[in-house]
Amino acid sequence: MNPGMLYASLAFLCWGLFPLYFHAVEEVAPQEILAHRMVWSLLFLGLVLTVRRQWGWLRKLKTQPRVVASFIASAFLLSANWFVYIWAVNNNHVVDASLGYFITPLVNVMLGFLLLHERLRRLQWLAIGLAGCAVAWLTWQAGQIPWIALILAATFGGYGLLRKTAVLGALEGLSFETLILFPLALAYMLWLGWQGQSGFVNTESHGTRALLLASGPITAIPLLLFAAGARRLPLAVLGLLQYIAPTGQLLIGVWVFHEAFTPERMLGFMVIWIALALYALEGMWTARISRNTA
Repeated sequence: MNPGMLYASLAFLCWGLFPLYFHAVEEVAPQEILAHRMVWSLLFLGLVLTVRRQWGWLRKLKTQPRVVASFIASAFLLSANWFVYIWAVNNNHVVDASLGYFITPLVNVMLGFLLLHERLRRLQWLAIGLAGCAVAWLTWQAGQIPWIALILAATFGGYGLLRKTAVLGALEGLSFETLILFPLALAYMLWLGWQGQSGFVNTESHGTRALLLASGPITAIPLLLFAAGARRLPLAVLGLLQYIAPTGQLLIGVWVFHEAFTPERMLGFMVIWIALALYALEGMWTARISRNTA
């Protein structure tokens, strides 16, 4: 097996299992979980960067204000995405969250068209149209817009767009983003402790406290696996593997947390899966033609 397949599959599998982690710490408020994730992630990533002696990039950012501004924007998009996802898991909306990550690739395509002026091919337009119809159907049958899925797709799509044009690698980029958010997260955690409202301090469960401390490696390790896999795999293969994560989330939401998944809702998901299949197959076909004509 290509080692890249193993690394990337493990990364997406970890992300697919995230609902189990956040559900295990549901007694802590989502905003506090988010703060812990930022603080402990930075400490863990700082340790990794120190071991690998990869701090040189930080000095160069002093003369790159546009790069810093871009990462400030991506940091707040990432934190918004994390917060909504944590809230969704802890309020029994895992299926809605999985929908957001299913439609994210198609949101990425639309953002590329609208903001980067990338040309879309016919099957890509068809895939986006089918996804739009599916969202409209899910809105109509539920009586409300699937706002959790749309916010997750929009924030992660915007985050992906900013990171696509970023000059830093995955490890350095996430480290800088958590460094930007660290003062706010630490100040919030200290304020909760001062007010006697800290879930970390007040919980009677040592397991909950340990899981919060583990949020750093739990956040960073899948990213490092993903980065290792992405360097060894074609984008078409990586694009197919990414559906492991929302598929795992969907199965956990339905089978473990017993969230409602009516036939009407299943129909909407099936249309989105058809759209994603068209999108993936079209990308693979185009890549094969490009290789044959090169």
